[in-house]
Amino acid sequence: MTETPAATAAKIESNQTHPMPTLSTTVNGLKLQNPFVIGSGPPGTNLSVINRAFAEGWGAVIAKTISLDASKVVNVTPRYAKLHAENGEVIGWENIELISDRPFGIWLDEFKKCKETNPSGILIASVMEEYRKDGWIEIIERCQDAGVDAFELNFSCPHGLPERKMGAAMGQDPAILEEVCGWVASAAKKPFWAKMTPNITHIEEPGRAALRGGASGLSAINTIRSVMGVNLDTLRPEPTVEGYTTPGGYSSKAVKPIALRMVMELAAMIRAEFPAGRSLSGLGGVESGNDAAQFILLGADTVQVCTGVMKFGYGCVKPMCEELLAFMAKHKFETLDDFKGKSLAYFTTHADLVHRQAGRKAARQAIAKVVKSDGEWSGDEFVKQSDALSKG
Repeated sequence: MTETPAATAAKIESNQTHPMPTLSTTVNGLKLQNPFVIGSGPPGTNLSVINRAFAEGWGAVIAKTISLDASKVVNVTPRYAKLHAENGEVIGWENIELISDRPFGIWLDEFKKCKETNPSGILIASVMEEYRKDGWIEIIERCQDAGVDAFELNFSCPHGLPERKMGAAMGQDPAILEEVCGWVASAAKKPFWAKMTPNITHIEEPGRAALRGGASGLSAINTIRSVMGVNLDTLRPEPTVEGYTTPGGYSSKAVKPIALRMVMELAAMIRAEFPAGRSLSGLGGVESGNDAAQFILLGADTVQVCTGVMKFGYGCVKPMCEELLAFMAKHKFETLDDFKGKSLAYFTTHADLVHRQAGRKAARQAIAKVVKSDGEWSGDEFVKQSDALSKG
């Protein structure tokens, strides 16, 4: 029988003298039982799976991205491609799936039913619209009237609908991003996060623009624009649809190093420029409690999991909670805030690394020259040897 996170915490407390660690956290006024959030995508594609996620104990659920007019959303099959390690493990996952193709009215009904069934569950609506103020305001107002707890603005889907200036086509333009966040801020009575695209040179620029526009926080990263590979028998790129494909979004554990770097950059920017109450949700390759710990150490308030759920199922949240609790107990951290951003101080420039290493080498050489026995004294070096001994 799988041990629950609460049982794990109780066991930790029985073996320690310090207080039991807790995973509960409050972010932008949202009270989460743990920092693990279902990321927007197939794991939040309808009421049935969202209810399942809450039943398994996820801290929050972000529903699949919706828009006012779903009639323009047409998916194809196949739409996934996987990269396997030599042992068969899936380490990379490409998708060319679009946002939800379900009518907006159905989503509103399901949001209402979800909150009736899970009143304490944090339900976040992921929304995407064209570059129209009235469209953004309408989708925000109608979703919050349906009872959602917060929003995530999808400015980062790397494929599909660029002709409508949606997703990454919008998120790569800081000026538009700031303007749209301003529209949302004028209508939203709930917190909202802007989801950042990694398909840009400096992620701090759109992140800064979104926060200037009024976003409560940021989410990073969405998938990385990619081509999974080419079939060497057919000579066709994959996933192949009628012999053709389009670049898609890359996720799974292979993207984690890139996600960590961009989360670090955003966290440093938020600390320096927006210190009061702005949040950061980290995602990209999270599959374990230790993965989550790394994102939190680099400044994330919450961590999102999407592809990981597609690989391991909704129950993966339990071992992730247990592993994160064990990490906290090992380091005697009682709350997530105790170690959030703790590793940010250890990033510097390459020039500083060179300076630090040169200083350490010089200190080691100085120690090596210290006289350790009477036979080591030299007439030529007598004054320097005496001086070295006076410095300890």
